[in-house]
Amino acid sequence: MNQHLSRRGLLGAGAAVLALAGSAGAASAPFFQSRKLPVGIQLYSLGPDLAKELDAQLATVAKIGFKSVELAGYLGRTPAELRAAFDKAGLVCPSAHISPKGAGGFSGDLNKLADEMHVIGVKSVMMPIFYIPDRLSQDLRQAGVQMTADDWKWNADFLNEKAAVLKKAGIVSGYHNHNFEFAPLGETNGMEILLKGTDPSLVTFEMDAGWVSAAGHDPLAMLKAHPGRFTQMHVKDIKPTTKANFELKQDPTEVGSGMIDWKKLLPAAYAAGVRGFYYEQEPPFAHPRLESAKISYDYLAKVVA
Repeated sequence: MNQHLSRRGLLGAGAAVLALAGSAGAASAPFFQSRKLPVGIQLYSLGPDLAKELDAQLATVAKIGFKSVELAGYLGRTPAELRAAFDKAGLVCPSAHISPKGAGGFSGDLNKLADEMHVIGVKSVMMPIFYIPDRLSQDLRQAGVQMTADDWKWNADFLNEKAAVLKKAGIVSGYHNHNFEFAPLGETNGMEILLKGTDPSLVTFEMDAGWVSAAGHDPLAMLKAHPGRFTQMHVKDIKPTTKANFELKQDPTEVGSGMIDWKKLLPAAYAAGVRGFYYEQEPPFAHPRLESAKISYDYLAKVVA
């Protein structure tokens, strides 16, 4: 060893080694742990039994390891009852799916809706489907492929209008995709029309990665093409047997056992601005729903990305 190495030099070299070791450790840490983000669950995944066994199922959800939930309906409870149930289970509910139609939806009393969301603790409301024009079939599968470019432009304006009101009440509004938004309309499609026609300062998006993939599109490419527009994601996987379509068809599976490369998609989503991640799975299930939720959670809790 060079006898002229100073103590300061040795200390500096040691610090450099520790820094390298620290960065290597961070790189090998699980995705959600390293970003200090909770793994959430969209409660739709648990099906109709959730409403009957709310406390028991939420307790199991928390035991699995989920920290946050996303609502899809009030499950036959009042906002205060839902908040009490979430508090009891040690869960938070920062997001909810709210119908475009009906008294309790985007078409109803938005100040009342905002008040109810505040009670529950919800900060973001997502429109989970488009507003179906009265002239079309009210069956979602049929209406999705009957929508025109003007229909999608109307929905973009509708979102802007409602989001402006809810923003004043402290609630963020957004849109959640399925796969019918990607049905071609000349050189564009419904999803592109919504992205271009909504005001980024008002309307955000929740990407359903499973439905984007079921449409034959690449969620990674979409995130890169629209940085900052997606702030939430449904972490949903599908089997490679899924044939590209625009009619609500997919072959679902647990996260980590399908065709989506989560090791690439999760960090890309984070880099693009996504901060709310919610596991979701469509029926049919190969296992009991809570068991499927645990399989997906265990994968997500450990995945290094």
